[in-house]
Amino acid sequence: MPEQLTKHPEVTLQVLRSAGAQCAEGAPQDILTRCPTERFCKLPGGEICVFGLGDASKMTQITATEWRALLPSALPESPSTSQSFMSEALLGGGLGLLAGVAIGLAVSHLRRRRP
Repeated sequence: MPEQLTKHPEVTLQVLRSAGAQCAEGAPQDILTRCPTERFCKLPGGEICVFGLGDASKMTQITATEWRALLPSALPESPSTSQSFMSEALLGGGLGLLAGVAIGLAVSHLRRRRP
């Protein structure tokens, strides 16, 4: 039977209840015996244990090796320091150029208005 990991365990339990599951009601745990009672759901076709992100370490069906294998793909790559510096320099230069054009247009407009 599966263990489920979700960002919103209470909502998941509510959805399972709406489908007829007995969740957090003390139903007999035949397979998922180590599932916390408040996270356990019994359905006609089996059992589900719903974990929130903060309880992921309590899951029994995913090993530490499997978690480590998932970690690199879950973390976004951060740009290197030189890439970050280059991006900031380009952004700053672009903003400076736009400010210069705006000032030039304003001065040009003011000169045309004077007799």
